[in-house]
Amino acid sequence: MALELKQHLKLSQQLIMTPQFQQAIKLLQLSRLELQNYITEELQSNPLLEADTTSSRDLESQRLRKERDELLKWKWDAYLETYGQDNIPYYEDDERPSFESTATKPEGLYDHLFWQLRMNDFNEKEREVGVFIIGNLDHNGYLSMSTDAICEATGLPPDVVLSAIEKVQHFDPPGIAARDLKDCLFIQARILELEDTLVWKIIESHLEDLQTKNYDKIAHDLDVTVEEVSQAAEIIINMEPRPARDYSDEPPQYVVPDIYVVNMEGEFVVVLNEEDIPLLKLNKQYQNMMASDCMGKVAKNYLSECLKSAQWLMKSIQQRQNTLCKVTESIVKFQRDFLEHGITHLKPLVLRDVADDVGMHESTISRVTSNKYVHTPQGTFELKYFFNSGISKSDGSFVASQSVKNEIENIIKAEDAKHPLSDQAIAQMLKVKGVKIARRTVAKYRELLGIVPSNRRKKHY
Repeated sequence: MALELKQHLKLSQQLIMTPQFQQAIKLLQLSRLELQNYITEELQSNPLLEADTTSSRDLESQRLRKERDELLKWKWDAYLETYGQDNIPYYEDDERPSFESTATKPEGLYDHLFWQLRMNDFNEKEREVGVFIIGNLDHNGYLSMSTDAICEATGLPPDVVLSAIEKVQHFDPPGIAARDLKDCLFIQARILELEDTLVWKIIESHLEDLQTKNYDKIAHDLDVTVEEVSQAAEIIINMEPRPARDYSDEPPQYVVPDIYVVNMEGEFVVVLNEEDIPLLKLNKQYQNMMASDCMGKVAKNYLSECLKSAQWLMKSIQQRQNTLCKVTESIVKFQRDFLEHGITHLKPLVLRDVADDVGMHESTISRVTSNKYVHTPQGTFELKYFFNSGISKSDGSFVASQSVKNEIENIIKAEDAKHPLSDQAIAQMLKVKGVKIARRTVAKYRELLGIVPSNRRKKHY
């Protein structure tokens, strides 16, 4: 068989994503904090970029800060005139301590337990085990390591380890260093001196029945009345299943809106929140160096690439902000009734609706609305919140699924706790209000809201 080579011409189209285009797409989906970090990294790595500290925005911020300081000074002077100056510390502006230095820091679990370890009667070996136990608690405050594993890690005998565990389990919060949920409840019951009571027996053998509120079965098995079971169950329900819940070393993370929607004389105005996002400009010194003839070819090529990268970044950031503003304006147009009247007037909305309105692709709308928050007269929401599927009503119109979830939540809040409504009953009530919805859809929305089924919501007394 003979082999031969031939040439063929073929015309085709192919989308090639340049690094600059990839960067622009990446900027679209960055959150506010991620954008700040990204700009900071670029400022450090690109010599042609620098923060514009003389912009009109910064001047406006300085003016507002000055007005705020003057107002605070006036209030402070009025306070001194009213209450006198006895025992009131005075600071000059440059001496006043920062807010961070005066704000209290929440106590962490480790510090809370270690303080108790120092204050209690531990011998040297037990204290060594106690420190090891405290350092190996999980996020719930449970001790998952076995006694043998602790003995091996500390090199101490089981009697010392068990003694240390028992002492730590008497610490605050109650239930700390428990092995599991049952052990945690036993520890708290022991603190309440409820050994050998009905509470103890329920914890020991009927936790699953307690979870499903099968009080009749518990009463039958333990030969007591349902009323007695209900009273014991109330004590157990008030116990803390996760002792470490209220202790965290991590500072709270607050949502900062990317954009504001303000009602000004009946019109909703979209305003970008550009505070703390550095404005960028080109470094004139390096630009002058590029124009000079004394710079080498390699250095000039490097600065030329940095210049192109800086210009593209500045353009991409501006395009990102404009796109975010444009998309939000479109959402405001579709959800005006919600902004005026609340969640009951939230309309069904999909990405395609906004994409067609602003002349962009759905994928672009998806990226722009990811991890972005908007402050409205109704509260602060993620932009994704405004996109909901529609559920048909008896009059042929549609209602947003989020509005239906809110209605389900309100119905359950208003129900009789002794006779909670089933999913089918809720579906029938929504049908009376004109919303056609299946029982399984009610169950799905209820689970998304974190609401348990009717048999677990029932209160016997």
